[in-house]
Amino acid sequence: QVQLVESGGGLVQAGGSLKLSCAPSGRTSTSWDMGWFRQAPGKEREFVAAITRGGYRTDYSDSVKGRFTISRINTNNTIYLQMERLQAEDTGVYFCTADLDYMTIVSSTEGGYYWGRGTQVTVSS
Repeated sequence: QVQLVESGGGLVQAGGSLKLSCAPSGRTSTSWDMGWFRQAPGKEREFVAAITRGGYRTDYSDSVKGRFTISRINTNNTIYLQMERLQAEDTGVYFCTADLDYMTIVSSTEGGYYWGRGTQVTVSS
């Protein structure tokens, strides 16, 4: 079992920045492909960004490309999401996900097998 815990969310003005973290516990000896999804009120959960277990590949949704950066510390499987130039449309609950199959995270709206409980990001305009 893997438990994922997100942190770093909050309230920020449009144009501001936030950095989210996701730290796993449990099977941390296993390296996981990981990613971020988000869900805005009244909308479907959507893919935001993903990173392979080795950190050699990253993918982003078109809506965040150039503004968000995903990174990781491989020694403890912790991933980060640096969010810049935030917009009101970025408001939502951000979830961390992990899987052994990277393409499951990137190409599916279902995301990975493991999920965190999410952290709220609110961008005021």
